[in-house]
Amino acid sequence: MTDSPSLPAVNREWHLDSRPVGWPKPEDFSLVEAELPTPGDGQVLVRNLYVSVDPYMRGRMSAAKSYVAPYELGKAMQGGAVGEVVASNADGIAVGDHVVHFFGWREYAAVDAKNAVKVDPEAAPLSTYLGVLGMTGLTAYAGLLRTASFKEGDSVFVSGAAGAVGSQVGQIAKLKGASRVIGSAGSDEKVKLLLDEYGFDAAFNYKDGPVSEQLRAAAPDGVDVYFDNVGGDHLEAAIGSLNRDGRIAICGAISVYNNTEPAPGPKNLARLIQTRGRIEGFLVGDHYDLQPQFVQEVGPWVRSGELKYRETVVEGIENNLEAFLGVLRGDNTGKMIVKL
Repeated sequence: MTDSPSLPAVNREWHLDSRPVGWPKPEDFSLVEAELPTPGDGQVLVRNLYVSVDPYMRGRMSAAKSYVAPYELGKAMQGGAVGEVVASNADGIAVGDHVVHFFGWREYAAVDAKNAVKVDPEAAPLSTYLGVLGMTGLTAYAGLLRTASFKEGDSVFVSGAAGAVGSQVGQIAKLKGASRVIGSAGSDEKVKLLLDEYGFDAAFNYKDGPVSEQLRAAAPDGVDVYFDNVGGDHLEAAIGSLNRDGRIAICGAISVYNNTEPAPGPKNLARLIQTRGRIEGFLVGDHYDLQPQFVQEVGPWVRSGELKYRETVVEGIENNLEAFLGVLRGDNTGKMIVKL
């Protein structure tokens, strides 16, 4: 095994101590000191440099059956991370290489080499491999192009449009010939960002009035595609504005993640009969076959500046939880990243 000198004796990591009811509270979590892991055969030890916090993590804090196993109580939580290999017990990955993996929420991680993807810090900033060129970027790409069957000339509405996924959905739609792209966001500053930097044709602050009314004003000719990150009143509004043969891709429903009672469904689902509309949920994990195509097409857009992105960076492992809570509150513009 090869390793770097002067590794610490302890590893700080975040544990889930109790399952949150409603909004997560700081007392549901703890930052603990654990023994530094030793990589076994076929493993590497990674010093995490950036870790990701994402809305889907709220679901893993529940014991309810879902598409991914819940976090275990009293054990380190997981999530996307990118870091430097400081010890290697595996062929093909050397000390000094940089890799993406799914053992975030901690400073150091022992990772099976087969689950670590090498990335080039010279080709793009390391943090982008967790966002615009990572899982969130692929989520936007797959959800828009495959699940929603986007085609040139479509009118596209995106909720949570200033977030990491939503901002990329809108820009990809524009780059691929959308006739009109509309976004909703939670502040006037984010609306301005959508219009001035990301090139949306229209945008509105959903706090300024009923979403259905604001959407009709922004898309008087209706929408062909709705990319849903929010659920609730946004989904109902989109169904109300959906054109004939419209498609809705359900990526997330952050508006209901912390509800303690079931949220009411849209009251206008019958309109899908009239429009022959389609609603389909998707998970990015079902679309990793698109990864090479995604990188080949989106990578040059990022390097050329045609596709812009924002990151909200929080410093320090001790602030990992607050960064996650910030995502649920909508504090972030673009991808929320924790720099260790």
